Amino acid sequence: MTKSPDFDGPILEIDKLSISFFTRLREIPAVMDFSCAVQPGEALGLVGESGCGKSTVALGVMQDLGVNGRITGGTIRFKGRDLATLSDKELRDIRGNEIAMIYQEPMASLNPAMRVGKQLMEVPMIHEGISEKEAHARALEVIRDVKLPDPERILRAYPHQLSGGQQQRIVIAMALMSKPSLLILDEPTTALDVTVEAAVVELVKDLGKKYGTSMLFISHNLGLVLETCDRICVMYSGEAVERGSIAEVFDRMRHPYTQALFRSIPLPGADKNARPLKAIPGNFPLPHERPPGCNFGPRCDYFQAGRCDAQDIPMFEVEGGDPHATRCLRHDEIDWAAPIEGVAETAKTEPGEVVLRMEGLRKYYQVAANKLFGGGETKVVKANETLSFEARESETLAIVGESGCGKSTFAKVLMGLETATAGEIILDNRPIQDVPIEKRDTRTVADVQMVFQNPFDTLNPSMSVGRQIIRALEIFGVGKNDRERKERMLTLLDLVKLPRAFADRMPRQLSGGQKQRVGIARAFAGDARIVVADEPVSALDVSVQAAVTDLLMEIQREQKTTLLFISHDLSIVRYLSDRVMVMYLGHVVELGDTAQVFAPPYHPYTEALLSAVPIADTHVEKQHIVLEGEVPSAMDPPPGCPFQTRCRWKSEVPGNLCEEEVPPIRDLAPGHQFKCHLSEAALARMEPVIKVAAE
Repeated sequence: MTKSPDFDGPILEIDKLSISFFTRLREIPAVMDFSCAVQPGEALGLVGESGCGKSTVALGVMQDLGVNGRITGGTIRFKGRDLATLSDKELRDIRGNEIAMIYQEPMASLNPAMRVGKQLMEVPMIHEGISEKEAHARALEVIRDVKLPDPERILRAYPHQLSGGQQQRIVIAMALMSKPSLLILDEPTTALDVTVEAAVVELVKDLGKKYGTSMLFISHNLGLVLETCDRICVMYSGEAVERGSIAEVFDRMRHPYTQALFRSIPLPGADKNARPLKAIPGNFPLPHERPPGCNFGPRCDYFQAGRCDAQDIPMFEVEGGDPHATRCLRHDEIDWAAPIEGVAETAKTEPGEVVLRMEGLRKYYQVAANKLFGGGETKVVKANETLSFEARESETLAIVGESGCGKSTFAKVLMGLETATAGEIILDNRPIQDVPIEKRDTRTVADVQMVFQNPFDTLNPSMSVGRQIIRALEIFGVGKNDRERKERMLTLLDLVKLPRAFADRMPRQLSGGQKQRVGIARAFAGDARIVVADEPVSALDVSVQAAVTDLLMEIQREQKTTLLFISHDLSIVRYLSDRVMVMYLGHVVELGDTAQVFAPPYHPYTEALLSAVPIADTHVEKQHIVLEGEVPSAMDPPPGCPFQTRCRWKSEVPGNLCEEEVPPIRDLAPGHQFKCHLSEAALARMEPVIKVAAE
């Protein structure tokens, strides 16, 4: 099949689009009066919270709304053709050939029973009718384009034999096989590590330039949109609320929702005590319960009754600069430069006594080399290597690193879900490294609690919220009778700022942020001394993230809890933590207070992590460091320094020292240690990775 000739207008033009889903009870309007355009070679970022309609717009473009979805108004034109007027055959020819979509979860797009090469070759063979030999050559080319090692081996592999980052690259390669005119990316990096995300984003930008592909990039991460897109469209509750170039919207935002989004993310300069984040008040409206007038009205600082709720709000052009539009009646009356109000400063809490001490902790697993059928030689997986650190009362210690670095293994050993291979864990002068959770006394179980990454998986779907918290109180031995436990449960709901009426609700009736609050209430039910928070906000929207992190800080101040905050998001780590521990392949490679770890000299791995974090600020300049290769397997770690296979500073170290010897732990300053062979002279030449330019 031949592609349509080059088109000189917008590749994609959406005009006053409305999409509804129909249930037996009612029509649910998901998208209303939505307009945007994507020009040839341009990347447009579509941002907003979960449920705002971003993915529905993408599915509308793909004409893939399922049996319940229907376009109820407006048009979607691709290269000037109205997609609603095309036959099924014409749509099939366009999908995958001229418009390709990359989904959030790569395995949703890959057939687990088919080799990668065959899946790639199918695309041009079906759409363009080319020969198997030509398709194989093109598959090899795109595998090289997406920077995967050993292309022939990758083509022979099955999807399960690849890591998450490699799977996502294969999905990108598949989308590029027919050199589409429009690429739709729906949260393509959410499930990936920050270093892999940086490499994938770099890749998408390079390929966009190489193939001249236009992109619709859907994300809730404003930093990613800044790094990948030319223009941005902000959505709220089914509507576009602001549109313009990246510089125009980031530096001259003219909608209260856009402003509220930026105030709820930790940009450089945010400080949990002096400059705390401001969460967006209230909750996102359900599609069938939208307020009259402005959808954002009930949560807006600038709302005027009788005006903002009196009529449907159209888009207004903003004067000056690039084309810029906003859905705000008061956009030219508001003082957008005014300082944030209603955010209270808090006094810095001083850490108290040492609550937890780890000395030379090791956790090894023995696995059969042929794990599927057993037998054969056994191999040792070194998940944690000689971990040593202390944590104090009222302190937040962040633990950062990529997937597979040993963060969660260490948390499991601390919780008693695993026992240590060697070393000590001392909790309030009690050694607990050899005591599994079923043999721990009630006090120890209550003292060390965990808040998990995914709030959806941690609650019992058939038990009310109140009953789940009371169950925890029973296990911890809190309260003499049911009446006391019920009262304590209601106090815990107050503590996590949930209405007491929620005690009777079932988990399915709660939003993600509300579920996470229940998880936090349960963790603090027994007055925990230590709370391990394992990526507690990564599954939540940015506005909810601010509220949940603020809540954790507030409870910590009141209860003097020690917080071990496991994360790969260094922006939130910089904002929240007092000290930071950087892990790589089971080793602690750097440990110090937050200011020390975020300023040079860094461990080369810390430097790469900082460079990978997308920051939603046009005044930030970053050194560009993309890590090559994957994290090595803990079953077969490299000799010498664990990071030497990916280190850009390795040539600075004389001889083969990096490959032969594990570096010693060295003190860079009081309280700041790292594991590296680099000389003092090399460390002195390190530049800051993140610089904030003067406005």
